[in-house]
Amino acid sequence: MSEWMAIADRPAAADVAPAGPDAGPCRVELVERPGAAWDEYVLAHPEGSLFHSLAWRDAVADVFRHEPLYLRAHRVGRTVGVLPLFLVRSRLAGRLLVSVPYGVGGGIRADDEEAIGALFDAACRLTHERRCRHLDLRSERAALPELATSDRYVGFRRVLPQSADEVLGWLPRKARAASRNARHKYGLTVSFGDDQLGEVWWLYTASMRRLASLNYPLAFFERLLELTPGRHWVSVVRWEGRPVAGLVTFLFRDCVMPYFYGATDLARTCSAANLIYLTAMERGAEAGYRVFDFGRSRCDNAGSFDFKRFHGFEPRPLEYQSYTPPGSTPPDLAPSNPRYRLARWVWCRLPLFATRALGGALSRHIPG
Repeated sequence: MSEWMAIADRPAAADVAPAGPDAGPCRVELVERPGAAWDEYVLAHPEGSLFHSLAWRDAVADVFRHEPLYLRAHRVGRTVGVLPLFLVRSRLAGRLLVSVPYGVGGGIRADDEEAIGALFDAACRLTHERRCRHLDLRSERAALPELATSDRYVGFRRVLPQSADEVLGWLPRKARAASRNARHKYGLTVSFGDDQLGEVWWLYTASMRRLASLNYPLAFFERLLELTPGRHWVSVVRWEGRPVAGLVTFLFRDCVMPYFYGATDLARTCSAANLIYLTAMERGAEAGYRVFDFGRSRCDNAGSFDFKRFHGFEPRPLEYQSYTPPGSTPPDLAPSNPRYRLARWVWCRLPLFATRALGGALSRHIPG
């Protein structure tokens, strides 16, 4: 039996049996203007994330102009689940439903299996109604047992020490030595402040070109900072006054999330990356945050994968799931796709002013 046939054989969301006495049926609605209640539910859910929040929704919609299609499951007026989706009209991959673009997380967040099933049914119907070739659910933990999980990405997360003074000793010996060298041998300094965002974006675009990857536009960085007041840090490492590494870190509940990083070619020489992440860990521990989320890495990206393990973080599979309607084929927009080999070779040889502008435009069609 195909996945869609299995889905179609389920009772409609409005007809599903109640979860408990007097609970009422679980229904799903498309929410055009999610309000504060959406974020309240996301914050209260143990697996809610920044990528489920309205800040991420508004930044993606405002900058990339993707259409938000936010689904809410409710029972007797009470929210019991959410699924943030964007309709992406990609010139490279066709029409896609993605939860969520440019984020490492997303997917269904719900109170029970009934709500999960109702949200998935609604998402599949949207996939067909909007003539999409693929539905991408970036759940860290698989919510749907009938769907296979991807083995392409892993995440890295670790509980922080209780004080900033303990962080350096908490790192493995070699990472500890590299951070000390950065501070004492090379005399690197770290500063924090939103006024440094332009420098961070410049460093980030240089790194992305070096990696033959597309950069996101500066407007996306600026909008995210506007929408997360008091819930982000912008930091820059300097060597003899020159910026060599930069980082945008987001703060969500008890979690420190370094997200956008960039560096010059000199950064490796002076261990700037080690220092900028160390200071984010120290500041997080000092402020009482409990978890450091080092983000995701592709399993075939040895550089990023090994750097995070070097700092004592062990990989855990990210259980992304997807649905492809019958007759369609899932798109492969991964950098490792041989189809893009020549384009990537050319990309890292273009001048930086060209890749900055082109990356900002092309990233609209490759939803991260």
